[in-house]
Amino acid sequence: MKVALYARYSSDNQRDASIADQLRMCRLRAEKEGWTVVEEYTDHAISGASMILRPGVQALISDSLRGRFDMIMAEAMDRLSRDQEDIAGIFKRMTYADVKMFTLSEGEITHLHVGLKGTMNALFLKDLADKTRRGLRGRVEDGKSGGGLCYGYDVVKKFDDRGEAIRGDRTINETEAGIVRRIFAGYLDGKSSRTIAMSLNHEGVAGPQGSEWGPSTIHGNPKRGTGILNNELYIGKLVWNRLRYIKDPDTGRRVSRLNPESEWVVHEVPELRLIDQNIWDAVKARQSRLAYDVVETSPNPLNDRRRPKHLFAGLVKCGCCGGGYTMISKDLLGCATARNKGTCNNRLNIRRDALEASILNGLRKHLMDPALFKEFCTEFTREVNRLRIERGADLEGWKRELERTDRELDKIVDAILEGFPPAKLKDKAEKLEARKAELAEKLANADEPPPLLHPNMAALYAQRIGQLYENLQDVDGRGRAAETFRSLVDQITLMPDNGELAIVLRGDLGAILRFAAGKKNPDFLAEAEALDNLLSPGSLVAGVGFEPTTFRL
Repeated sequence: MKVALYARYSSDNQRDASIADQLRMCRLRAEKEGWTVVEEYTDHAISGASMILRPGVQALISDSLRGRFDMIMAEAMDRLSRDQEDIAGIFKRMTYADVKMFTLSEGEITHLHVGLKGTMNALFLKDLADKTRRGLRGRVEDGKSGGGLCYGYDVVKKFDDRGEAIRGDRTINETEAGIVRRIFAGYLDGKSSRTIAMSLNHEGVAGPQGSEWGPSTIHGNPKRGTGILNNELYIGKLVWNRLRYIKDPDTGRRVSRLNPESEWVVHEVPELRLIDQNIWDAVKARQSRLAYDVVETSPNPLNDRRRPKHLFAGLVKCGCCGGGYTMISKDLLGCATARNKGTCNNRLNIRRDALEASILNGLRKHLMDPALFKEFCTEFTREVNRLRIERGADLEGWKRELERTDRELDKIVDAILEGFPPAKLKDKAEKLEARKAELAEKLANADEPPPLLHPNMAALYAQRIGQLYENLQDVDGRGRAAETFRSLVDQITLMPDNGELAIVLRGDLGAILRFAAGKKNPDFLAEAEALDNLLSPGSLVAGVGFEPTTFRL
């Protein structure tokens, strides 16, 4: 049996060697059982609360659907995931791929393990979070830090009588404190956050955690208490529980939410004050004036919210630094890093209408050579249809075998009724019953094979892209057409070249194929093996027509 191993450690109190220990124990068990280890997947210093941001487990699932192994093995279920939804999803996908799950702690994983152990792991996470918050609250009420290290302070390392670390003590870092005071003074002198950030970067002053300074690092969000200008610790006031964090179930990333002020925990720590009260009050007054001016002078205050400003907003990147190209005026886009931080030399700007016209033209004509795209679609359609026919053949084979198994069991019953000794038929009957249950489970979990793809995908792509372009010119259909166009683009890079900008347009292959086939089903490209076969070195269309396309404005 071919086995894949998975190991993970979180960033709490474990270490990198934990990965090696987990894999070593799994290898020993595989050797004892006579199984062959063919793949190993790992995730280092990543929480088990979500699998979305774990490349190791994502690769494991992807390879299992391609039939690269028969079973996955881990130290325990919580190594795969502690999230109930995630562990159930992994089990469902493994069942679909006919891949077994096995752990050293639980043995072979069944529906019962997924239900009970998944619930226990989720409760463990909640209990751990509650205990952690209780401990942090007590620390804050004692005047100690309940979070990370703020800019302007150092961690004080102390130990109690038992030799255990005393956590949460801070002391002023005079060098960084001078920078904080300089930022407050500059802001009161009328300088913008952007000007202050660019000046600090130009002088080589390291920002928080050694990063570059940006405008948001300085001005932050006054309501949330983020940013240098809003950190109340600088006036000797320790505020905890202002924000709470929850994970977005679709992205796995933490999102902050503002708690009611009644739930905040505030403690005075005058020994940590960096800024005089009169300076702090003057900064707050200027922030209030600027916020009032924005609302009062804007013809439409809602437009000041961060929304996509143009057709391909968020997709355009600078070829020099990798930063985003953002709107710097009503009609122009420029490199945000060069403008806000001054650490990029790309000062070339571009008109929004010229950029959109060039990209749309690229999607219609430049992104893929029509002849090569037709060749790829032909091969891709043939390969996907072959895999779907094979999947349908497997399904039909299981159905026929189940019918044969039922007939064999009927024969055994008839033989017993005719007087044949039941003991001699017991073993055969048990094997047939076990196989019948296995086939029934496979058929219950198997999806009907999707319909075959249309053989003329290339022509359909050209037809659909033309219709989409026409819809973009129509006021009523522009919104939906724009959304579809954005989905076809993976990234747009603007590369300076002899005083001009060249566009490097990368298409999203999966989205393009779904669009060409007229499919909205996200499982349309489940046959990832077909893409691997066609895009592998030496294949008929390897790389052809899908390399990044470059053209000048």
